[in-house]
Amino acid sequence: MKRLITLFAAACTMASSTLWAVNPVPAPKQSAPILLKNATVHSVVSAPAVQDVLLVDGKIAAVGVNLAAPQGAQVEDLTGKHLYPGLIALINQLGLIEVEAVRATRDDNEVTATNPDLQVQVAFNADSVVIPTIRSNGFSHSLIYPSGSLITGRSALMQLDGWNWQDALVQSDVGLHVSWPRMSLQTGWWVRDSVEQQQQRQTEQLDQLHGFFKQAHAYYLAEQAGLNRGKDSRWHAMLTFFDGKLPLFVHADDPRQIRQAILLAKQYQAKLVIVGGRDSWRMADELAANQVDVIYTAPYGLPTRSDEAYDQAFSAPGILQQAGVRIALSLDGFWDTRNLVFAAGHVTRYGLDPAAALRSLTLDAAIIAGVADRLGSIEVGKSASLVLSAGDIFDYQGHSIEQLWIDGRRVDLDNRHKQLHRRYQQRYQAQATQ
Repeated sequence: MKRLITLFAAACTMASSTLWAVNPVPAPKQSAPILLKNATVHSVVSAPAVQDVLLVDGKIAAVGVNLAAPQGAQVEDLTGKHLYPGLIALINQLGLIEVEAVRATRDDNEVTATNPDLQVQVAFNADSVVIPTIRSNGFSHSLIYPSGSLITGRSALMQLDGWNWQDALVQSDVGLHVSWPRMSLQTGWWVRDSVEQQQQRQTEQLDQLHGFFKQAHAYYLAEQAGLNRGKDSRWHAMLTFFDGKLPLFVHADDPRQIRQAILLAKQYQAKLVIVGGRDSWRMADELAANQVDVIYTAPYGLPTRSDEAYDQAFSAPGILQQAGVRIALSLDGFWDTRNLVFAAGHVTRYGLDPAAALRSLTLDAAIIAGVADRLGSIEVGKSASLVLSAGDIFDYQGHSIEQLWIDGRRVDLDNRHKQLHRRYQQRYQAQATQ
């Protein structure tokens, strides 16, 4: 009889665990002031210091020492703990891909080569089970983008605790994304095309890309002159680009690709951001002189060439920073975005200043995304999007995320990983009592 009771209890526990296997409910709007006292505040704009931070109506209302608590405020003593701005993960497809091998769960690209009118946010799945695993490592916001060939569409910045894409959207039309044609040649035994065929294909793709921009610019000039008799949704979506209001995000690694992208941006007087940038360290001074930002996606990368040092990919962010290039760090994917915080800590051992590493996931990321007036630092008037860690957020051992606020809302940090851990821990305990 005792054995039956034990088995029944285990079955009930397993059933309840199944019910847990859903995403946490998004947090309600902040209803009362929150005073966070005595935390080591990493504001980004000044050196870390023990301070208080007051959150009111989703905004940072005050930062200082010995702040008085407003009436009805929730007061938390965070002595010995570290308070950071909510981390911003640029360049990923979080919420666009659920299972890579299942096509029906992927909304990350379109099949054509001209999609400047594609607004990626409408495909964002706010209920993705991957999102809570990213939040648990301190990320409050994510810049999602559409992949594909040539002109792929426009990116959008999303906050990571919403009911739907409309609720999660922070900033649409962050940038126009272009996947630059490959410039390098492959000569391995596995390559089917000859060098001449590869060069011809590259030339054709580059001509096609420039042709698209010429058509779009002609449409823009006709629109300015009132000569258009119809509306092409593709080129109409690029009017803001030619007006200088939509930055150009070019996905490129090779110096030849990057230089060609710089020329295109100059031709149309566009703000250029390089995404990827494996070889950007080779032309760091040139990038700095042209005020080109880099979203570097290989902080864990292997050497690109056989004659490169083993740590070349790790040291590239430091080289860019020292040359005066604004950088953000990224792991271009979706589920692996959670490891980006550790990648930032990793590259500080190879030349990137720790303060710059923090900026690369906060204020500099916000500047690149065009939202630095709202996010990226702990300053009065900015969004109360903060993350609390028991130790150094970039250190594998010290990293321990305890709380996350997005616009002053305390976010539930539970996720599928933690649920599965609890579930099988209970299974082990149930078996041990049999």
